[in-house]
Amino acid sequence: MYEVGVSAQFEAAHRLVGDFGPATRMHGHTYRLEVAVAGAELRPDGTLFDITTLQDAVQALVTTLHYRDLGEVSGLAEVNTTAENVARFCWQRLAGALRGLGLVRLTVRVWENPGAYAAYEAAL
Repeated sequence: MYEVGVSAQFEAAHRLVGDFGPATRMHGHTYRLEVAVAGAELRPDGTLFDITTLQDAVQALVTTLHYRDLGEVSGLAEVNTTAENVARFCWQRLAGALRGLGLVRLTVRVWENPGAYAAYEAAL
């Protein structure tokens, strides 16, 4: 299985609902978004997928989240904005553009800080 990935970052604020101590207050993160696609076969040019196309898709998504309150973003406003839910949200936004292109899996990791991330991975 081959895999290629890209990363980007964005600044955003959120607050958690539940027993999360100080994280229930509005606070912000410099989020790092890592996106990887996987597939079993390379294209005739020796690549799995055009990395520029993947970078463009990730950058377009990041632009919609940058300097936002995640609790006000459609698709996140309805859920607790945990890193897990943000990862699933990003996966859902990217998956549509990547289906049917010979890829079998999409993985999205959302880092809230350099030492902690949550990920969502599923078949395309």
